[in-house]
Amino acid sequence: MAPAREVLRFNTDFDPQTGALVTVAPGIGRVTAPNAGPYTFTGTNSFLIGENSLVVVDPGPDDATHLGALLGAVGGRKVEAILLTHTHKDHSALATRLKAATGAPIWFGGQHRLSRPAGFLAVRAVKRSSDWGLMPDEVLDDGDTMSVGGLTLTVMTTPGHCANHLAFSVAGTPYLIVGDHVMGWSTTMVAPPDGSMAQYLDSLERVITAPFTHYLPAHGGAIPEGRKYTRALLAHRQERNNEILVGISSGANTASKLLARIYQDVPQSLKLAARVTLNAHLEYLIGRGDIVARRGLFGVRYSR
Repeated sequence: MAPAREVLRFNTDFDPQTGALVTVAPGIGRVTAPNAGPYTFTGTNSFLIGENSLVVVDPGPDDATHLGALLGAVGGRKVEAILLTHTHKDHSALATRLKAATGAPIWFGGQHRLSRPAGFLAVRAVKRSSDWGLMPDEVLDDGDTMSVGGLTLTVMTTPGHCANHLAFSVAGTPYLIVGDHVMGWSTTMVAPPDGSMAQYLDSLERVITAPFTHYLPAHGGAIPEGRKYTRALLAHRQERNNEILVGISSGANTASKLLARIYQDVPQSLKLAARVTLNAHLEYLIGRGDIVARRGLFGVRYSR
């Protein structure tokens, strides 16, 4: 008998205590920014890692109130570095102001870049929300480690949501800081050419096999059974691929028809996210040779 598929259940029961320093675990604190919205849920979580000295992970949006909250949480301790999971502005825009206030260098996975070249007619859904001009003081790569305040962090590359996405594990603990790669309140938007569904699925497989069970996402609450939840998330994405294949075989041969068929229950505020993620699935299936896209006078038609 085949093993039962993990069921994907979202958790929207989260009190961010916006602006306050919340202790997640010894040496791990969280301050949530006041930027709640359809794509950020209750706001961006900034994490402070360490005791006598710190690193700040994802300083968040360029918001003076949040800057004050972070500096209050730091409380005069030395900030060794500012780390970014990736360079979407709701995570990275405050980095330069925090650097100016603390003297800490900014470290992340390299300048913002596309997962693939953009075609002439490509839809660039997250172009304006990406921090193209921010340059790292040091580029982080897979396996890099840093010790701060009695804790050691290790870099794990997790591209997919965007090309320079990173996760950070905390040695000797079950904690993995996952940015936007895995979120407990919603699925992650993958918007090509900024993101890549193929890379995203590979990165899901990677965190599932890593020895960490407790995920700390950049939006929403902690995910205490991270690997179990991520297996369900991966199964959900694979089921979306199957739904697209069935839909095309049943005559839903355009993106609009597939969107109406598959994403019927998505609220209007998230239709854009659904549309760009559908495009990411379509790109993935084309790359695998499962479907064919033909551009004509009335747009793109898909077939098997």
